[in-house]
Amino acid sequence: MALIASLKNAGSPVFALVDCNNFYCSCERVFRPDLARRPVVVLSNNDGCVIARSAEAKALGIAMGAPYFKFRSRLERSGTAVFSSNYALYGDMSSRVMSVLSSYTPDMEIYSIDEAFLRLDGLAGRRLDAHAQAMRRQVRQWTGIPVSVGIGITKTLAKVASRVCKATPACDGVFDMTRYRDSAPAMDRILDSVPVEDVWGVGRRHAARLAARGVFSARQLRDLPDDWVRRHMTVTGLHTVLELRGIPCLELEAAPAPRRTIVSSRSFGHPVEERSDAHEAVADYMTRAAAKLRRESLLAQSVGVFVRTNAFRQEDSQYANFVTDTLERPTDYTPHLLRRAAALLDRIYREGFRYKKVGVMLSGLEPKFGRQGNLLDCLPGEAEKDKARDALMQVSDALNARYGRGTVRYAAGGAGEERRWHMRQAFRSPRYTTTWEELAVVG
Repeated sequence: MALIASLKNAGSPVFALVDCNNFYCSCERVFRPDLARRPVVVLSNNDGCVIARSAEAKALGIAMGAPYFKFRSRLERSGTAVFSSNYALYGDMSSRVMSVLSSYTPDMEIYSIDEAFLRLDGLAGRRLDAHAQAMRRQVRQWTGIPVSVGIGITKTLAKVASRVCKATPACDGVFDMTRYRDSAPAMDRILDSVPVEDVWGVGRRHAARLAARGVFSARQLRDLPDDWVRRHMTVTGLHTVLELRGIPCLELEAAPAPRRTIVSSRSFGHPVEERSDAHEAVADYMTRAAAKLRRESLLAQSVGVFVRTNAFRQEDSQYANFVTDTLERPTDYTPHLLRRAAALLDRIYREGFRYKKVGVMLSGLEPKFGRQGNLLDCLPGEAEKDKARDALMQVSDALNARYGRGTVRYAAGGAGEERRWHMRQAFRSPRYTTTWEELAVVG
């Protein structure tokens, strides 16, 4: 508690970026210690391509995005362990890591599933590297996940420090750029080592424009005239440049921005040619989207459905379409959303195509509580119906939360786990931390 109190009395900003190393691969290794030094890769949906690589897999030259079918024999020859994406496991492990980090500071922004920004202002000048090493040790001890820590006086410099840390084994997982804040030559050398396209906030379009001007490093970007940056990279780009100069422009986001849409979709494990299969998939995706609405206390005003064939199969006839419709009243009630989605699918479904993907989108989202009502809310008996619907959804959600997703499901989503349209996951590991039937067995 003394640490928390000292952080509250913070002076100048000090940001730390904590980044889980090769996160998906690290999650798989937590429950498979035999993979500690063995190459590991994780594949995308439907086991399509490589989306995560351990350091050993990177050393083998396995590229990010490499198609699995092309590299399969190479992976087998090298003894690489291959896993399908296991998002239930990765999401739960992320929550555990973030819980440990939150005990080190009251000010934290969860930036992504494997990254978080922390404010460490009160520790300035007090061996920030030692504090960061203590965080690393505790995260590793309590979760099994290795992390790297980059520290800077702005969020952008913390990102730079994290990149340098990962590229420099001698850093031992921590790089504190605040130690060089008063040394211009040292800061120049650090920023010279970072390609401009790797600077946080510089996308491909800006990187190409900067290259045309002869700007190839973070230092060169930092030293550009403000007027040119504002004109060609907007105010957002100027904020990046100012942060590289050590001028904080970006604060921690204590809460995520309000969600505007919810999209639920997956590519099929096999091409879908039957209308009934497409209906099952849409119902399953809408059930998930509606549950997410309720978790975030939101209502949807609009429902959309889209279908798409595989554009990469040129021998197949191609078709794609999207349709949306506005609801009479905003809702989070799954049966209403299912009926509307089914009707929309029938409007755009065309026979004779091999569909690769369908999906649903909920938009016009608004808070469930404290929202402005409409006249339809005042119809006789509507309040009582809403109360009964809410109660039904609460019971359904509670059962699925306690006993696992899909414990209570809608018949429209199909029966059985091996539905033809399901995503391929030939190499998925057990959901060790979220499913009772898949708990790790000792002995």
